[in-house]
Amino acid sequence: MESIRNIYKVGNGPSSSHTMGPAIAAKKFLERNINASFFVVELYGSLALTGKGHLTDITILNIFGEERCTIKFQYDMSYNYHSNGMKFIAYDKNNNEIDSWLVFSVGGGMLKELNEPRNAFKNEVYPHKTLTDIINYIEFNKITIIDYIKLFDKDIFDYLNMIFDTMEETIQRGLNNLGILPGRLKINRKANEFYQKYLKTKDFNTLVYSLTLATCEENANGGIVVTSPTCGSSGVIPGVLFSEYYHNKVSKEDLLECLAVAGLICNIVKTNASISGAEVGCQGEVGVACSAASGMLAYLKAHDIRYVEYASEIALEHHLGMTCDPIDGMVQIPCIERNAMSSLFSYNACNYAMLTNGQHKVSFDSVVQVMKETGYDLQAKYKETSTGGLAIKLK
Repeated sequence: MESIRNIYKVGNGPSSSHTMGPAIAAKKFLERNINASFFVVELYGSLALTGKGHLTDITILNIFGEERCTIKFQYDMSYNYHSNGMKFIAYDKNNNEIDSWLVFSVGGGMLKELNEPRNAFKNEVYPHKTLTDIINYIEFNKITIIDYIKLFDKDIFDYLNMIFDTMEETIQRGLNNLGILPGRLKINRKANEFYQKYLKTKDFNTLVYSLTLATCEENANGGIVVTSPTCGSSGVIPGVLFSEYYHNKVSKEDLLECLAVAGLICNIVKTNASISGAEVGCQGEVGVACSAASGMLAYLKAHDIRYVEYASEIALEHHLGMTCDPIDGMVQIPCIERNAMSSLFSYNACNYAMLTNGQHKVSFDSVVQVMKETGYDLQAKYKETSTGGLAIKLK
């Protein structure tokens, strides 16, 4: 597996696969065709169908320049390899094609080329790909999960310190920014309102909601967020993490360890299944974020890998089949509320696991495989295309 630093990326919302991924690809293509006179970018599948709502076209045009770039939305074309396909074409001053590149944004800002193995990466640092193998290694060598992460992911905690600070900066902006989110839905920001209610009542659930909303509303507005593991699910882990920081006064040092545990869980899913809503639905985004948040809470409470595994399994299992059907292709409805609901669910899953002896029948790795299979079986209209489900119920 790759370093977990590739789970936590800093960039502009609202979508890691529709804005961050295309932005990275566009910059790479521009660098190798710096003298080109004109560019055409074709968007396929989910990138075409929800590209406008996710600001894909604006993101790409900002990189190439509107005066020398044309975006073509190929609504009826999609690749089996992944729905988020895009083709960059460069032309010289005589309108001759000089270069082209077909590439896929496969979730969390990650890029892959056609038929490139999905579970293999150029810079792998972890020797294991499943949580079962990691548990076996940890228990055989009598080390902790944090020892394991530090052993293979060098200097990761310096990086996680920066990620922690960035997450907090996003939350503080989200708590202070008021007004209406962009788009025809005219959604009022609620993070500040909820936070004011928390200050009066000190109700913990209200704080979890408010901090999760703060991140999600910043993401929906195209602000700076941390993928965790995606932009669309970026509210869950920070919402839980900073609720523990502000309300329960958990130390930053302990929470950085929690962030590492959550990153490892997301990494396992990314390696063995998918964190792309366009590929497996929202179970791969909010479902995975909830699973990781529940696992890190179990670590915080017990420091026991068996409870981390069980809590993560419960949370992911009960998100199986979750669709990705954003209205107007925007990361607003149902995405923002869904993050808030799943933040609280991570506590329920963790608390349930902690009431047991940690033994259970279905492994986390098995649920990851079921999530992958379920996602592939979902009809395309439920996988970030905005052609079915909730997306077509609001006229």
